[in-house]
Amino acid sequence: MKTLLKQIKTLATATYPETVEFRRHLHQYPELSFHEKETSAFVAKQLNAWGIPHQQNVSGYGVVGLIEGRNAPAGCVGLRADMDALPITERSDKSYRSCNPGVMHACGHDAHTAILLSTAHILQQLRHEFEGTVKLIFQPAEEKLPGGAIGMINAGILQHPTVDAIVGLHVLPSMAAGSLGFRSGAFMASSDEITICITGKGGHAAMPHLSNDTILAAGHVIVALQQLVSRMNSPLIPSVLSFGNITTEGAHNILPSEVVISGTFRTFDENWRLQAHEKIKNIAIHTAAASGTTAEVTIGHGYPVVRNDNTLTRLAMDISTEMIGKQNVQEIEARMTAEDFGWYGQHVPACFFRLGTAGIAPETASGLHSPTFDIDENSLLTGVTAMSSIAVHILNSINLGKNEG
Repeated sequence: MKTLLKQIKTLATATYPETVEFRRHLHQYPELSFHEKETSAFVAKQLNAWGIPHQQNVSGYGVVGLIEGRNAPAGCVGLRADMDALPITERSDKSYRSCNPGVMHACGHDAHTAILLSTAHILQQLRHEFEGTVKLIFQPAEEKLPGGAIGMINAGILQHPTVDAIVGLHVLPSMAAGSLGFRSGAFMASSDEITICITGKGGHAAMPHLSNDTILAAGHVIVALQQLVSRMNSPLIPSVLSFGNITTEGAHNILPSEVVISGTFRTFDENWRLQAHEKIKNIAIHTAAASGTTAEVTIGHGYPVVRNDNTLTRLAMDISTEMIGKQNVQEIEARMTAEDFGWYGQHVPACFFRLGTAGIAPETASGLHSPTFDIDENSLLTGVTAMSSIAVHILNSINLGKNEG
């Protein structure tokens, strides 16, 4: 095993320029969720060049590849990277800035895909040095509900061969490049989209008694809903309810007949999540009614909680510590952000970890989903080293368990 890990480290360094090239190409040509046609073709082209068998157009533009080691039926670990970009106009003077107007890899999925490509290249070269199968999962549409993970799962990617464990990573611009962050148990929140449409009789703003003030009703609804987290939820369950958009066709002197409020609800408890949905509906409907208006509530049921398997996460941390040093591996806090990787964890043991991408001053790095987001590309070497070594270490553990069983 030590010889194999040494080979991984050597090959990760050797392929680093290629990894950077992959990432920059992908960054230049981003594609939105469910439209990753050229990205998918690029991934397939690389897998073809390395002789890695794969399927294309899995649940849209997903790509699934197989690297079969010795005794391939032994165990199977899945490695997942998401491929889609965001509807953001990039503000950058870099040579590899987006060439697609209004579309940008502002969440690091270009890095995720590049890392998994180079991991695939390394493991394909070393396939005779480990037992079992590595399943490469290049997933579309993480950024937009219903997400690409659930479609790929329904397409059967966790079968043939059966995936025993799955691993994924995500960049983190607040953490220094060259470092990794792990957390066992509940790691990222569930995420639901809340839309509340408040309707009433519109009219002249100077004669409010002749109409229903939907703007005022919307304000009352937003304020009333704050008690969902502050008074109806157990203080021991992290939850967030935020509204980020109010849309109407009113004006200075017009009381509109309709106001649409959009927001998100997130939590770490699935039972409370379902209860909260009903409470949101009841509060909105009754509060709006008190103002003489009606409220129609639509809740887009989004991604589940990302829950990391304790044993798998410990294995990943241990091997990462061995490969990149204890000082570069840390336990990190849970986050209220969401990820459709959570769907995989409902079917097989999962480990989702964070890759630090900040340069010399992490506090000045642009955040995810911002038009100036970028990464320190030295982090790509850490990502490839970690993903490759975690894969073979988990396979080794799976096979040991099966042999003992």
